[in-house]
Amino acid sequence: MADIVKAIVALGGDVNRYEIESLLEEGKEFEILDYSEGTEDWGRFLAQPSDIVIVACGEYSDMTTEMVDRAVKQRPDRPVVVLAQGSPNGLLRQAFEAGADDVLALPQSPENIRFALEKVIARRHGSAYVQGTPSAPLICILGPKGGTGKTLVAANLAVALAQRDRRVVLVDLDLQFGDVGLSLGLAPEKTIYDLAKAGQPYDHDKLERHLMNHSSGVKVLVGPTRPDQASAISVDFLREVYASLRTMCDVVVVDTPPGFTPEVIATIDVSTASCMVGMLDALSLKNTKLGIETLDLMGYAPTKVSLILNRADSRVGITHDDVAAIIGRQPDTLIPSDREIPRSVNEGTPVVASRERSEAAKSFRDLADLFAKPVAKPKPPAKAEKTEERKTLMSRRRR
Repeated sequence: MADIVKAIVALGGDVNRYEIESLLEEGKEFEILDYSEGTEDWGRFLAQPSDIVIVACGEYSDMTTEMVDRAVKQRPDRPVVVLAQGSPNGLLRQAFEAGADDVLALPQSPENIRFALEKVIARRHGSAYVQGTPSAPLICILGPKGGTGKTLVAANLAVALAQRDRRVVLVDLDLQFGDVGLSLGLAPEKTIYDLAKAGQPYDHDKLERHLMNHSSGVKVLVGPTRPDQASAISVDFLREVYASLRTMCDVVVVDTPPGFTPEVIATIDVSTASCMVGMLDALSLKNTKLGIETLDLMGYAPTKVSLILNRADSRVGITHDDVAAIIGRQPDTLIPSDREIPRSVNEGTPVVASRERSEAAKSFRDLADLFAKPVAKPKPPAKAEKTEERKTLMSRRRR
């Protein structure tokens, strides 16, 4: 960040002060104004002019919730972040309900901590967390449970958008076991790992050299070929890559792994919309509901989340009304069971391209219609030319 961020840190009694100091004081981005350990004068402590309040704690306690609550009430416009040295399981919901902007489980690197804090401050002030001036929408394909069909949805959505004359980039963020390249029949000649190893700057020329071209027109940033390569992909790297991609195409589609990993959260933070993919089974619906609730706790607007029900016509004893009752909303798109889908996957050709008349292809096209906004076309120079002609004629008449 260009400016120094001023922070005050409230320490719980069961927290390791020296660990927190080492995380926050390494680097020049943050200026720590004061620490507290159960101070009696909370009003005076929290009244200090600062950009952010950091509440550090060990295991969950009522004191942590009280710290967050007081900080939020003292200055509602100032973000509050919780650093949890113990397990955050008992803390997560209570902290968000008290008004925390984010909860970070330790240990983490100082770089990750600083990025998370900067992101929270940027979000509260309504600015972007990415460099450049990205304009293309970024659609995040989510699903807390594996095997629900996220990759199927991401690949078919990307191709359906390309069929509508959109310049589409599809990113495989499943960094350990991604299958986007396989689902599109692409050999991984270049991957996101190769891009990360190439180093900055991640400009258009470098990105073009690492994107694979699909016959539909979709450009694909393929996932790593081996699980051990996933460690080379950082959230800072993703932030820069997304920013550049969103200035060189009409739409970016990101296929994510199950769960809310740091990479997935960073993607959600810069996304303009998301698709939550679920199926007609109790485990999937439970996790889908938790996923939507987590997005809500993160401040993600419900109107930006499309609920996709895959294999929606399966007869397994769960109806669409049951889905609405469990999740709290009706699905936006229903993807039917279709024998053409596994065939298309095995062939590496998305069903929207290989079986265009199938019901599944129609469902994916309907999904693409939700995101296929008109592309702005440059205005012709005729008007400007006519204006100049008028000026010339007027000048001649005056003479």
